Amino acid sequence: MPIKLPAALPAYDVLSNEGVMVLDEDAAARQDIRPLRIALLNLMPKKIQTENQFARLIGATPLQIELSLIRMSEHRTKNTAAEHMAEFYQPFSAVKDQKFDGLIITGAPIEHLPFEDVTYWDELTQVFDWTQTNVHSTFGVCWGGMAMINYFHGVKKHILDHKAFGCFRHRNMEPASPYLRGFSDDCVIPVSRWTEMRQEEIDADHGLKTLITSDEAGPCLVEDPGHRALYIFNHFEYDSGTLKQEYDRDISEGTPINVPMNYYPDDDPTEQPQNRWRSHAHLLYGNWINEIYQTTQFEMDKIGT
Repeated sequence: MPIKLPAALPAYDVLSNEGVMVLDEDAAARQDIRPLRIALLNLMPKKIQTENQFARLIGATPLQIELSLIRMSEHRTKNTAAEHMAEFYQPFSAVKDQKFDGLIITGAPIEHLPFEDVTYWDELTQVFDWTQTNVHSTFGVCWGGMAMINYFHGVKKHILDHKAFGCFRHRNMEPASPYLRGFSDDCVIPVSRWTEMRQEEIDADHGLKTLITSDEAGPCLVEDPGHRALYIFNHFEYDSGTLKQEYDRDISEGTPINVPMNYYPDDDPTEQPQNRWRSHAHLLYGNWINEIYQTTQFEMDKIGT
């Protein structure tokens, strides 16, 4: 089954050209099934790129997915056209009475700020609380995952003395987890952050379980069964060239940055980077969608009860 997207959304053509099955509103209405309702709270500045990345992953399963795009109610993005935001996004205030099978909360380039200093923090904490009554399963990504685990469990965010930047090997700590079905014993995951969550602080909370970790980059994927949530601090969703784009941007702006580790062949930034995480990215998000499908309520109004 395909992912249901508005025909005018840029991701519709991008995914169609990649061979991903997509349906517009009219075609989806002719299928006599209940699609899974997945929302994307997009906090990234490059909205369209992020839409494409996550739609690609959740649209590759055998299930019909209805993707809804959400933004913070009062925050205005400077990097995406206002027309795009008005046509495809709804503010959280407009959807808070709705229910969703799944919600993805993206990262945001505000790692240096204390959580409470983020301009939309108060509304974001309302979103976190809302997930407990209106969302069956939530996936917090990078800063979004750090914010959630801090809010629900008090796990602190720590500033690194240098950016964790590159492709790092990670270990599968829970092969029996339904979220890691089909995973190898280790895998490569893109990392791009100035902060970290520390394993000993996560381990101190018995309600949390680390599923994937790295000796170099620290904990990566954490399950929070009590809040029906997953937190991932790294970027399985990244395209092949995303780290290159970040590196080239910093170089052009004169920002000190190391060549992303283990990303370019022979660590040579003149070479074409190779994608070594795509298959595990599809596995993880496919497993998440499958777990939602197996456990969510058929009647939407019963979600969260």
